[in-house]
Amino acid sequence: MKMDKELSVEEILIKGAEQLGLSLSKSQTEKFITYLRDLKAWNKRFNLTALKKDTEIIVKHFLDSLTLCQLFHQVPKNLVDIGPGAGFPSLPIKIYLTDIECTLIEANGKKISFLKYIIHRLNLKGVFLIKARAEEMARGDLRERFDLAVGRGVARLNVLLEYALPYVKIGGCMIAQKGKNFQEIEEAQKALSLLGGRVTWIKSLKLPFSGEHRNLIMIEKVKSTPLTYPRRPGIPEKRPL
Repeated sequence: MKMDKELSVEEILIKGAEQLGLSLSKSQTEKFITYLRDLKAWNKRFNLTALKKDTEIIVKHFLDSLTLCQLFHQVPKNLVDIGPGAGFPSLPIKIYLTDIECTLIEANGKKISFLKYIIHRLNLKGVFLIKARAEEMARGDLRERFDLAVGRGVARLNVLLEYALPYVKIGGCMIAQKGKNFQEIEEAQKALSLLGGRVTWIKSLKLPFSGEHRNLIMIEKVKSTPLTYPRRPGIPEKRPL
């Protein structure tokens, strides 16, 4: 990843956010730098991300997560993040939008340990962790409770829809972060129809500095998801809708 000139990690973060139309405060910038350093330290033991360089982590994790903030005409009250791994995209969104309530559903114990640590380290309030499979938690109190569902790199769109849409209230939405290939949208039409979703619009962009293409797919929840979904753990991926 080449820069026009040698920039500090803070400058990459701030200038990259500016390219997305976002302005980071000093406090927010400091939180991101702490996040970067601690993620790299934990990564030596737990392999939380394949990215090693500061610039890659800032652009492909932090700024990539923040692209979602461009879509909010009105800030959602709460969001659920399906399979956040080391916290993406929900924790960068939380750092930028301090009042949003975030629920993170993650099945991997090592990733949960890091998430607990970094949420405390960054003093993020209103963030809730659940160690479980997404299919397991969608039938209880969390069903159709959230304004927004996100899930980055978890699965193809038709599978991600079955994981995420049951959590979204009618009138809420799900945002899927995908590359420039639109094939996933075409193959997800059956899942959209069955699960109560409708693609309302797609925003195409390039990540700052890297130039990588992204399509942010906004999916509105237009009717309740039938109680038969999601199917039991493992089935959505084995037999996609």
